Amino acid sequence: MRSHFSKEIQFMKHRRAFLTLSCILIVLSIVGICVRGLVFGIEFIGGTEIDFRETGDITIEQMRDALAGADEGEATVQTAVTDGQAGFLVRSGTTDPQVAANHASQVAQTLGLADDSYQVTTIGPDWGADVTRSSLIAFFVAIAAIIVYVSIRYEFKMSISAVIALVHDLLITIGVYAWTQMPVTPNVVAALLTIMGYSLYDTVVEFNRIDENAKQLSDGVHHTYDEIANFSINEVIVRTINTTITSVVPVIAMLAIGGSTLRDFAFAMLVGEILGTYSSFAVASQILCIWKAREPKWAKIAAKYGSGARVTKAPEV
Repeated sequence: MRSHFSKEIQFMKHRRAFLTLSCILIVLSIVGICVRGLVFGIEFIGGTEIDFRETGDITIEQMRDALAGADEGEATVQTAVTDGQAGFLVRSGTTDPQVAANHASQVAQTLGLADDSYQVTTIGPDWGADVTRSSLIAFFVAIAAIIVYVSIRYEFKMSISAVIALVHDLLITIGVYAWTQMPVTPNVVAALLTIMGYSLYDTVVEFNRIDENAKQLSDGVHHTYDEIANFSINEVIVRTINTTITSVVPVIAMLAIGGSTLRDFAFAMLVGEILGTYSSFAVASQILCIWKAREPKWAKIAAKYGSGARVTKAPEV
């Protein structure tokens, strides 16, 4: 059979570079989380969110001065656009609904805004604790389900490799939020759980081809597991890239023109989808190959044929 090896992108030969880059990103993420910390939305810690609409030419400095005059000097302020009109989104630690409403009314009067130009939402800390608990339960249930499914469908080593790649994607995404100090809201948590699905999909597509080729390549030529994996990734990489592009385009649109709620979701999705595509061949498959290479069968083949084997197209069944 004619060899396709020379035409392949050599993913496995760059293993050290891929894993080194991932380790650097993970370390930076952990440093960001430990040093800068995460900014949690009021849904998690309790507090008040005031949405000021149609604020005209009012500047962010004027808004902050008005908030300080209403005893909300520590509130965070960000610009917002609603139905094409400029506005502000204010978050504070006030948990008393009446006090929050009075402060918002005072700010509106100071800035000459109408009584119906703002909306006050107050959330107690107990509700935030429930959200946190539910999010953690959802995460661990998803991880357990992934391990069980991939172990049954393929093998245990593939399931653990896939989970490591998932944790890699989530940890770096959270690290980005730590460094940028963007608030972590329930929308971000929803995005993180969605990212797990995208990341797992890319990884399983590659693992499926690796598994099939490892079983089908029985034409008398001995191939190392690295060579089979590299050939398999090359077979599906175009599909993976196309899937990522079609997924990222609407996310970028949400990030560019969506409101603040959509942007929370879209930013996490954008970072996570890019990481999910990268980790499928740079982390999950690399870890799997390192692990599989230690099995007696593959270790023997690698020792005897590792430098000269060539991978050819697997026969269709």
